[in-house]
Amino acid sequence: MATEGDVSPREAEVLELLGARFSNAEIAAKLFISVRTVESHVSSLLRKLEVPDRRALAQRAAGSQPHQEPVPLPAPLTSFIGRAKERAELSEMIMAHRQVTAVGPGGVGKTRLALAVAAEVAGRYADGVWFVDLIPLTDPGMIATAVAGALGLGEQPGRDLTESVIAAMADRQALLVFDNCEHVVDGVALFLEPLLAACPRVRVLATSQARLMVPFERVYQVPPLSLTGESDAVALFTERAAAAGWPLDPPQHDQIAAICARLDGMALAIELAAARYPTLGLDGITAGVSHPLRMLTGGSRADERHRSVRAVLDWSHALLEPADQELLRRVSIFVAPFTVSAAAEVAGFAMHVVADGLARLAEQSLLVVTPAPKGTSYRALETIRQYGTERLSQAGELAGARARHLRWCLTQAALLAVAGPDWRSRFDAVADDLRAGLRWAASEPEQRADAYRLARHLAELTFTRHLIGESQQRFEQASALADDPAATASMLRQAAEVAGCRTRGDDTYRLYRAAAQAARHAGDTAGAAVDLATAATAAYRFSSTFVQLPSEEEAAALVCEARSLAGDDPAAEAAVALAEAGVLSDAFGAVQGPADNAVPQTLARAERAVELAHRLGDPLAESAALDALTAAHAWAGDTFACAATAGRRITLLSMTDKPETPGGIHELIDGLGMAVQTSLGVGNLADALRWGRQLAGHPALAEVGHRATSWLLVADALAGDVGELLAAGTRFLDAWRRADSPAKAALGPAAAAVAMIHNFRGDHDAEREWQVVLERLGDSSERTYGYGALFDAMRMLHHGHAGEAMERMAPEPGQVWKWVTWIWLHWYVAIRAEATVLAGSPDARDRLADARTMVAGNPVAGAIVERAEAFLDQDHKRLLATADVFEATGCRYQVARTMVLAGGEHAARGAAVLADLGLAPITGT
Repeated sequence: MATEGDVSPREAEVLELLGARFSNAEIAAKLFISVRTVESHVSSLLRKLEVPDRRALAQRAAGSQPHQEPVPLPAPLTSFIGRAKERAELSEMIMAHRQVTAVGPGGVGKTRLALAVAAEVAGRYADGVWFVDLIPLTDPGMIATAVAGALGLGEQPGRDLTESVIAAMADRQALLVFDNCEHVVDGVALFLEPLLAACPRVRVLATSQARLMVPFERVYQVPPLSLTGESDAVALFTERAAAAGWPLDPPQHDQIAAICARLDGMALAIELAAARYPTLGLDGITAGVSHPLRMLTGGSRADERHRSVRAVLDWSHALLEPADQELLRRVSIFVAPFTVSAAAEVAGFAMHVVADGLARLAEQSLLVVTPAPKGTSYRALETIRQYGTERLSQAGELAGARARHLRWCLTQAALLAVAGPDWRSRFDAVADDLRAGLRWAASEPEQRADAYRLARHLAELTFTRHLIGESQQRFEQASALADDPAATASMLRQAAEVAGCRTRGDDTYRLYRAAAQAARHAGDTAGAAVDLATAATAAYRFSSTFVQLPSEEEAAALVCEARSLAGDDPAAEAAVALAEAGVLSDAFGAVQGPADNAVPQTLARAERAVELAHRLGDPLAESAALDALTAAHAWAGDTFACAATAGRRITLLSMTDKPETPGGIHELIDGLGMAVQTSLGVGNLADALRWGRQLAGHPALAEVGHRATSWLLVADALAGDVGELLAAGTRFLDAWRRADSPAKAALGPAAAAVAMIHNFRGDHDAEREWQVVLERLGDSSERTYGYGALFDAMRMLHHGHAGEAMERMAPEPGQVWKWVTWIWLHWYVAIRAEATVLAGSPDARDRLADARTMVAGNPVAGAIVERAEAFLDQDHKRLLATADVFEATGCRYQVARTMVLAGGEHAARGAAVLADLGLAPITGT
């Protein structure tokens, strides 16, 4: 048996994170590798450590690595002083209550206290302590985005970010620290209520200048630093002064205490004062804190929450040279870290002047400096930033600074249109400023044109960043800001395409209809026709993604209206033709479609849609039409035409010049899924596995592993690739559960296939686990007569229950054509024929003859039928010859089954192949 010594360093890292109960997506994010690479490491660990499944791996890792995962909290650059009483009180309160808010004025030390307490209690939380910095946010609606970023999560199709976070945390035991909530209190309150209700083992510690005002909140009032006895305030001043290189002698204690008392024990004020000690001395500091403007009464934000810290900031601000005061005001417009060049552009000063000024401000503790290989960045603490913004307003410079910041945002957005290896980090560095710039511009009528441009850019950028929920929101925002109805229509169409990527059918339908209305206002009746037709098509093509399906009558009315508006416009004619094939002839086999199709009419309409789209020269339109034709061939029972059409679609999409657009990605993902299915249908397992792996590895599906791997699991099961199936199955289950176990019938074939393989392995606990998943996905006609019948019968044959298998597949294909003629036809016919032979049915030979005709050209199904006939004729040579066919097609399970059916010494070879695959022996013929 292998030991941990045989495990590579990277595998050891993966093993440690498995023990900490991280998902594959989370492990990939932490180690900066792909999810696919994580799956490979997990598969290797299963083999090396000879454990049966991921659960055993996690248990082994947790047992051999007892230390806690490092707490991902910000690491303060200075020591934490005192606060023993407060730390104990706050720690006790967190243990007693689900949500605690540490409340106090700006500068009192809420964040440092929260971080100290969180670090102390981290060992109580199996899934760690997570820090969510709300400082950059300007929009209360972006709370979920900030939390998802801190947790390394992305949005899952069919769910917004709030739902995605809740699903990810549902079974976690964790403490979330929300820092600086005061400017987004309403948004935090709305986010926390469903989070805490759905995540019983999650606790929240928030810091804010004002309480959240929610019924489940417990408030801890953070007091100023103690000023008497063993004064924490004096200890803080003394330590910070010493850190600046000027240790203080004990006799100066009383003078320091007097300064701290003048500063009301405010931690920020004391730190700023101590930083001035080397240049001002205690006398100078004493004079400074005696300034008559210590308590401000002017300004739009002059309220009790800001007064004490404002006194310190006013004092610190007064010590600056006028040029540095002006620079501090102007850079306060940034909500996130900024560079010298960004500051120069927004402040409107020369680069060298800004560089010198920022250095001086950093020396005065008014800016935080973060050195990095790609350049130094600066950030103003939030209270200082707010103070600078107020000063900017008082100086009458706020509008000008925001306008310059908006121009900078537009420039950054344009630069981000160019991809590169560091694109993600470049976007993340400016994203909060882009959002802040858009928020301001959208509220200023004279900035409407620039607000539209920035909203459009941000929609495109967030889509590339896989923040697809925000992308849809920004496209819709851009549509509302556009002055031109044609631009409005364009933005709504792109919002609809993003909604499609999110599998939000209702939104897709709504947005295409809104785009049609905008197009009509623009005088573009042909564009309106395309939009109406596309909305109707979506209702049938993607019916499984809808919550509330449009009725047949409503969809048909849209097609009729689109036809009346289309005229002789080629794009409109093509869209209407596709809608007629999809809606009127139900080419896609929709939920609300009729039980059976008029196949010749369906084929004719689909072929016309393809012809018109091809003439148009639009690959995405042609891809959609080919999707309809693929399904029409399926209903016609022409499995090979079905596969050829799906392959033609993939070839077309691989040559498109719009691969990264929402529409392009949506078509490609759908096309890859169709290519896997149709390749399986004709027995081309190599292509099915190839397309399945490409789909599973697509970055747009990184956070939805159940959707990404579903068809790869079916291909792995039919090929007998057990190791690959176990790795992909782990990803499927992990992602499906984190998505709150959606009851999506389209996932049924994957669950049934994996359950079958676990049955072959003799792992009945795992089989039951997958059967539970299958039941959760719901019953359907396809499960009853299609894939369900196939996988049930294969399992029965594995255990020698041929009579039961024959009964399970009793219906003739023509009786259940819509569920069998799809990709299951050849497999259904072949396995059904084999069951008939092994059960000793008197009509076995007739069924074999029918089956041979039906599966002609399919190497796997044809070999199954040939094997069954050879078995019936007791022709061992012919029977064994089929093993070579199965080997050539990559279907190793069927190789082993052939050997077992041959009996004698061949049965032992078959058992060895099964053992090599990780499967239990076949028990009967």
